[in-house]
Amino acid sequence: MMSAQLHDNSPLEVSVLGDGPAVLLPISIAPIEGAAAEELRAWGADPDVGHSLATGLADAGYRVIAAGYEAHLAAHPKPRTLTAAAVAADLLAIADAAGAERFAYYGYSWLALAGLQLATRTDRLAALAMGGFPPLDAPYGPMLAVTHAAHRIALANRDQPAATGATVQPGDWDSADGGQTPDQAQQYVTLYESLQDFDERAALDRLTLPRLVFAGAEDNIRYGPRWGDTYVAIADAVRANRDQLTKQGWTVELLAGADHLGAMHADRALALLLPWLRQHWC
Repeated sequence: MMSAQLHDNSPLEVSVLGDGPAVLLPISIAPIEGAAAEELRAWGADPDVGHSLATGLADAGYRVIAAGYEAHLAAHPKPRTLTAAAVAADLLAIADAAGAERFAYYGYSWLALAGLQLATRTDRLAALAMGGFPPLDAPYGPMLAVTHAAHRIALANRDQPAATGATVQPGDWDSADGGQTPDQAQQYVTLYESLQDFDERAALDRLTLPRLVFAGAEDNIRYGPRWGDTYVAIADAVRANRDQLTKQGWTVELLAGADHLGAMHADRALALLLPWLRQHWC
């Protein structure tokens, strides 16, 4: 098993599947089973997304470099150091561990944001695919508000036992405090604080590599009072900027009837990724 050395010198295991052009996936590819899988399904998520993406890409002739970066951050939070620059450095460390000088990247939600930050900081990226996060008019301000709220909730709950047996309603983000610790929540505050001055339009003007963005057509999230009544516009931003992004060379897709978790499913992602990679890269 290979290991990447992250920005805080912590190790992260890296797996490689298949042979061919390299594609980096910053997610765990271990199957999720039992109660954890059932809870994800109740939310509308795909518990096998990492495993299915990796095997689908490997079977199609790609060399998949995978690492459970988000799970690592949950287990080893980096409350003061998880800036956008640190995330990009971590992703390069994962590629380095697998010996990939040139590679494509696919990430979903905040890991799509991470891919965009990576693309602005290296010439080693051959293709960028972003799911569930817009490259233009991205909700950096609203997400900072949400992460601040998550941190407040984590502080308030840190001495309380985790709630169990709650009824899950897909799309009910108000109830999704996730049982985070204060440090787990704070690291994402640090990330979004580091992005408040990010000049996305200037950054996009510099990108010439193949680029794909997709989102569920219903992927806009309205949070309630304890989250500051924050509105996170993902589909709206992709829709509003579709023409401009297309003119800049992006492939833009909105998936009918899908929300944030629905568009993340492996079968939907692979249906877009595989033909796009073949057409625009290799």
